[in-house]
Parts: sequence; structure tokens; C-alpha cells
Amino acid sequence: MATHVSRRNFMGGVAATVGYLSTRPSAELWAQGGPAAVAAQRARGPMTPEMYDRMAKIASNENNWGPPESVMKAMNAAWKYVGRYGYPDGNIVEAIAEHHGVKPENVLLGAGSGEILDVVGTTYLLGGKKVLGCDPSYGSVYQHATAIKAEAIKVALKPDYTQNISQMIEMANRHAAEIGLFYLCNPNNPTGVAVPKQEVEAVVRNIPKDMPILIDEAYHHFVDDPNYEESIKYVLEGRPVVVARTFSKIAGLAAMRLGYAIAPAPIVAKMRPFSMGSINVLVKHGGVASLKDTQAQAEVKAKVKALRTKCSDDLRAHGYNVIPSQTNFFMVHLGGRQVQPVIEEFRTREILVGRPFPPMTDHLRVSIGTADEMDRFMKAFKEIFPKRERQTNAAGA
Repeated sequence: MATHVSRRNFMGGVAATVGYLSTRPSAELWAQGGPAAVAAQRARGPMTPEMYDRMAKIASNENNWGPPESVMKAMNAAWKYVGRYGYPDGNIVEAIAEHHGVKPENVLLGAGSGEILDVVGTTYLLGGKKVLGCDPSYGSVYQHATAIKAEAIKVALKPDYTQNISQMIEMANRHAAEIGLFYLCNPNNPTGVAVPKQEVEAVVRNIPKDMPILIDEAYHHFVDDPNYEESIKYVLEGRPVVVARTFSKIAGLAAMRLGYAIAPAPIVAKMRPFSMGSINVLVKHGGVASLKDTQAQAEVKAKVKALRTKCSDDLRAHGYNVIPSQTNFFMVHLGGRQVQPVIEEFRTREILVGRPFPPMTDHLRVSIGTADEMDRFMKAFKEIFPKRERQTNAAGA
């Protein structure tokens, strides 16, 4: 679906999620990018399933190939439990723990990693504490902070679109008494840029030792940069680190809602009262199967990388800069145009693209879809944007 109901937009906190989504007008749920898009969608009328199915859906960083056969088979086998409460759940928590070399008490399930991000925020930002992170980044953490009357300290990205880790560390130490949570999205959304392992370690070692760190690794499966490293090791060290993961991306289970946190047991125990625990039986069995099917994940990663490279190269050849990405999406600079009207131009061509990400409102985030969807995107892009002389930027894009 559109970004408003994507992986993590639990705006009013964990307890308000279901009511929030169920009361929003259908136009808002389908729109791509704020009030103007909502008004345009309302003018068009409700989007039917037939309309939705015709769309090239490259807006929400999903796996457009869907779950593999192994996952579908596991979920179909679990239908017999849907009428039960105390059902066998495939030992999903134990499977996650074994997969990461941790104990079950280090695992907290969530309805997508969106719930995890909100649970962490509720746990550590109540009482007026602030969240520290980069800008732009995935906005759900900041939005949730606002919803619970907390605030955010946002550090601008560097000109090359990397996170300004040294300044974030400095801010964490300068404002230690005010900060309840340090947020690191790695790779970052919406830019797709990864934080090198040395810089992640610098954060862990150099901010106040009791300051919780939320490391959002929703897109770690797609990274092939040898200078990147997953952060589970800091949990094993007993550091106050929460690693958030999701099955919504490479596993193709976005609408089924399954994510989890890996954290030291005392942190999991502190977060658990804020978790709804509303994960359905089908996706629990599907999640277990997905962890085992590493071949399917490798195939998705290979397709994403090939299509991302081809589309990025085509855009550069057309004269438009693309930020080098380590994820299943990328950002393209629009040559001075603002993204909101461009979103609508793609929408009229039955293509859903990403919403605006202030302050980068002259960049368009494009998710990697199937080969056909990316061909449709490139055809539309060339209709909307004239060919230009090749540009260069600070990121070498």
C-alpha cells in the first residue's frame, strides 16, 4: 500500500495503531505524499482493487516478487490454527534467537518493525526525553516522539548524504541529560546509504554508556558493502543496543506484519509491557520458514541489485544524479523540480513512487520493483524529464 500504511507508520503509539488506521479516510491510505496528494486522490475517488493491481508499486520499499514458495507453504499449513488462541506458533521466538546466536529472552516480536520502533520510543521517551538522530531518516521514530509529547534532535546529513556521526556523538554527549534514545537507521531510509562499521562502533563506544541506541536494520539483507557490519554483537556484549529487524522487505511479508527486536534481556523486559503482541499465527510460521530459506533471500537480493544498477545507470545516462544505495530503493535528484507534483505525474501513468522526504524535496525515492515495473518507471521518467548533460555531486552519484 501507500507509504501511510507501510512498514512503520504507527503514528499515535502502539496502543493507538489499530484505531488510527481504521478511522483514516481511504483516500489518505492510498495517497502518496501529504495533503495535496490526499486532495488529489479524493477528487479521483476511492482506489479499487482493480486500480491498485494495475499500478507499478515502487513507493514503499516492498518485495514485489512476494514470499517464496517455502514461506507460502508454511503459512498455508497453519490455517488450521486460525480459530485458536493457544496455537503452536512454529517456535518463532526460538527460531529467531537461534538464527542470531542469542537467547529467547533477547527477542521481542512486533507487528512489523514499526511496532518495535514505537515500543522503543514509548519505553525511553516518556517524561519529556528526546530522540537524537539524523535528518532525513525514517520519520516514524520522530513522529512517534511528537505523538507522546517528546522531541527530536536532528543532525543534518553531510553533503555526500552520509550521516554526520561525529556531530551526532558530540550532541549525544552535550545533551546527555535530555536524550532518552539515540536512533541510527542503517542503511538509512530514504537515502539508502550505509553507516560503516567503524562509525557504528564509534557511536557505541563514545556516547554515554547508559544511553539506549536503536539501530534500525530493516534493509541489512541488501547490503554488499564490505565495510558494513550487523550490530547484534553489541547486544551480545551487553550494550544498551536494540536492533530492529523486519520480515516486510526481503521476505515479502509486508502486509502480514512481523518484525522483532534483539536486545539485552533487561531491555526486552522493560519494553514488553508496551508491546501489543498482536502477531497472527500465519506469519509466525511464515517467518520461521523465511529464516531457513536463505537461497530465496539471496535470489531476491541478486534481482534487486541488478535492477537497481540498471535503473540507476539509465537515469545517470539521462542526466540525473542517483545516490549510490545499499538497499532495495534509491533516490534520484530531479534537476531542480520539487517531488510532490512529480509524484502526481507518475500517478497519472499508474505508477506509485515515494513520498517527499524533507528537506530533500527535490529528490525522488524509487523502490526496486520487478523488471516490468522498472521499465514502466524509466519510460515514464523520460516522458516527464528531458534528457540533460550528465551532472556530478558530492556523493559521486
